[in-house]
Amino acid sequence: MKLIIQIPCFNEAETIGITLDALPRKVVGFDKVEYLIIDDGCSDGTIDVARKHGANYVVSHPRNKGLAHGFMTGLKASLALGADVIVNTDADNQYCGDDIHKLTTPIIEGKADIVVGTRPIQTIEHFSPLKKMLQRLGSWVVRTASGTNVMDAPSGFRAISRDAAKLLNVFNNYTYTLETIIQAGQANMAITSVDIRVNEDLRPSRLFSSIKSYIKRSIVTIVRISVTYRPFLFFSIISAILLLSGGLLGLRYLYYWAIGSGTGHVQSVVLSGVLLVMGVQTGLIAFVADLIGVNRRLLEQLKVSQYDLDEKIEKVTSKIDVDGNTKC
Repeated sequence: MKLIIQIPCFNEAETIGITLDALPRKVVGFDKVEYLIIDDGCSDGTIDVARKHGANYVVSHPRNKGLAHGFMTGLKASLALGADVIVNTDADNQYCGDDIHKLTTPIIEGKADIVVGTRPIQTIEHFSPLKKMLQRLGSWVVRTASGTNVMDAPSGFRAISRDAAKLLNVFNNYTYTLETIIQAGQANMAITSVDIRVNEDLRPSRLFSSIKSYIKRSIVTIVRISVTYRPFLFFSIISAILLLSGGLLGLRYLYYWAIGSGTGHVQSVVLSGVLLVMGVQTGLIAFVADLIGVNRRLLEQLKVSQYDLDEKIEKVTSKIDVDGNTKC
């Protein structure tokens, strides 16, 4: 069994060494534990520091593409390197490396496909009361949207099985944390949480510049994910609201018409007609979006099948090279 710990980095020269030194080289259940650095356009010597502190692999983006792209690059590289389980952590040493075994144990035991570390939010001193409240609210929204019991949705400290990593896709450019949980929930993956510890804050978060920015980006992210993974439900709700509003306005007009006062309420008829037409059109969009969603799921299955085919070809090629001294 091989564990790869991946760390997305963007100019983390001051903290990456501390982070790597705190990571374990032995984890129960694994024969190998290796470190993968995702260089997301670093220009401050991060990679040199990482290599000095034991990084086994480095994959690089020619320019900064953001945390979500870095996460996906790491998953693809880890799969190619033969990882059975992938642990994602941050380069600022936020999470306690000694807790990695807590993340991997449920996967090794076959109880989970994805395990998310739950931080002790209420006791983290550098989190303001407002941020703590928003963390709880955001996690509740994600639990509702995904049908999972993840208690700390924004946590980047998580373990992912090989099969789950093959299936995950991230379309959002902002962050992977919320989208992957909702996607996992919609794909009926076994996802759970474990309590983990955090270290002293080494630097401010770079993911958002203010609480206002965090709220705005999170709302947009959740809406986009809902449209992507639950399109029929999303558009059906909008359609139902429009049809109900149009129907009520139509009934209102009929009431006034019945009592002889319909002449002064023609606007209700016009607005009712507009809302009803919009409701029908949105309902049709719901069916079209659902068909697109079916195609997306088929493409995800093809992606997994391609990974499996590549693995079989590699095994056959290796066997021929060993037994027959011939390379394909």
